[in-house]
Amino acid sequence: MTESRTLAEIAEIVDGAVRGDTAVRIDRAASISDATPSSITWISHARYTAQVASSRAGAILAPEDYGPTPMPAILCASLDVAIGKVINLFAPQPPAPAVGIHPTAVVASDSEVADTAAVGPFVVIESGACIEARTILHAGVHIGQDARVGADCRLWNHVVVRERCSLGDRVIIHPSAVIGSDGYGYYRADGRHHKIAHGGTVTIGDDVEIGAGACVDRAKMGCTLIGAGCKIDNLVQVGHNARVGENCLLVAHAAMAGSSTLEDHAILAGHAGVSDHCVVGGGAIGLAHAGIAHDIPPGAVVSGAPATDHKQRLRGVAAAKKIPELIQRVKRLDERVKRLESTEDDL
Repeated sequence: MTESRTLAEIAEIVDGAVRGDTAVRIDRAASISDATPSSITWISHARYTAQVASSRAGAILAPEDYGPTPMPAILCASLDVAIGKVINLFAPQPPAPAVGIHPTAVVASDSEVADTAAVGPFVVIESGACIEARTILHAGVHIGQDARVGADCRLWNHVVVRERCSLGDRVIIHPSAVIGSDGYGYYRADGRHHKIAHGGTVTIGDDVEIGAGACVDRAKMGCTLIGAGCKIDNLVQVGHNARVGENCLLVAHAAMAGSSTLEDHAILAGHAGVSDHCVVGGGAIGLAHAGIAHDIPPGAVVSGAPATDHKQRLRGVAAAKKIPELIQRVKRLDERVKRLESTEDDL
């Protein structure tokens, strides 16, 4: 059970202003339809306005200019930020292993594990690895030789961080993600494919979050890089020697081929892909299913395969809808021309 808070306390946390009774106590966040008198909800879109009147919520987060509400309101300059903070405030804390090393963990004698770290059941920490302060390793995590996991990280069940890879501070990695697997590289000779060794590493910056089942491949030589603040969704593939700038977003099933680059604040939406050696400029967006096969300038928004300017593509789609009508017009004109030519021949 989370600790209840008064509206005055919540308003201070979200940088908002209370309209109504500041002493109302709240112990959870909930949607408009699920809220109870001890819940706080929010109005995030005009289509939910009608539901506000019938909601049982004890309080509501609303934009600064929002009209009267049947319950007390916290009026916010930045509603999205306020909603995020309130959800975090009342979210139950996830379970964690106790601080220390679980008896079933296998920890090399020459590894370094901070006294404040929590190492769960059946974790393996290999020779020369370093686990820094307050980091949590859930059951089944495998940390390879000479790998480093920074402070305040959380690695969920069965995450693998292979040899010599490095994680910054406050990194979160969800179950079964793999950091530092071999890249996809072969040469062909004698009628078959021969593996190319991947002797490089992976470096992940501070405050990165990586989703379940995602893979970040180690470099052939040098380093695959994930910049600080990046958020990588489930089942994303980052190829060998790729470079991801700071604060990028990679959404589910997005993929970066080897040696491709995302510059700072770029976004790959679901199932977007970047070909090898291509550069997606800072702040650019590859929309869902975009197939990026050439460099994208900073700030551009592209879609389709091959990816082109999104507005231009929409104009093309709109024009394509007129093609059947245009075909019929051309047929009618062609028949008219034939009739006119036939009339001339009779003269």
